[in-house]
Amino acid sequence: MKLKHLALIPDGNRRWAKKKILNPSKGHEKGAERFEKLYTKIAEMKIPYFSFWGASYDNLTKRSKTEIKNLFNLMHAEFEKLLKDERVMESKIKINVIGRWEELFPYETQKLIKECINKTKNNNTLNLTFFLAYNGTDEIIDCISKIKERNLKVTEENIKNNLWTKDLPPVDFLIRTGVDNDPHNSAGFMMWDTSYSQLYFTKTLFPNFSEKELEKAINNFEERNRRYGK
Repeated sequence: MKLKHLALIPDGNRRWAKKKILNPSKGHEKGAERFEKLYTKIAEMKIPYFSFWGASYDNLTKRSKTEIKNLFNLMHAEFEKLLKDERVMESKIKINVIGRWEELFPYETQKLIKECINKTKNNNTLNLTFFLAYNGTDEIIDCISKIKERNLKVTEENIKNNLWTKDLPPVDFLIRTGVDNDPHNSAGFMMWDTSYSQLYFTKTLFPNFSEKELEKAINNFEERNRRYGK
């Protein structure tokens, strides 16, 4: 099977730090380093769509003020890197961000994110989508509200066209790292677009999820037979 849209839930940053008796922020920093290597690899593999759940809405509202501040600072630094990274333009990576980030993120970080989006808007090789301050339940509630406000008939097409993910194809393959005998989704991540997704769970904590393991997971996907409920 040809992989068109890969999504990743990167779990395990805090547990990685805890095992090493480090502050949670160190786990998030290590996770950011890991992400940089993975998206570079995915661009090399010419996968057209890569969706990455950077932070749920709950992550940015229910954790300690110190951890939330550190997350905002880290994300600001990562988008600064993306804006300056020549490989982004050379590899024609298009950056997009989905979620309620404009409600929560500091103004300067919002401005930076918008610069990244605008700078890369005409790129077309890899569509790199970050989900920030995102919960799938919020997306579905917003979609229902739009359909109601616009007095539309409830159809599959109208639902898709009113989702935050309306410009993304269905997810072919969803990877979740850091699974400890509890394979699960969280907060309805892309619940509409993952209805027929193939799933892959690994115990590997995200900071340790290497390019080699990514390739192993993708090879596993390509060997599967998708039946789409038939």
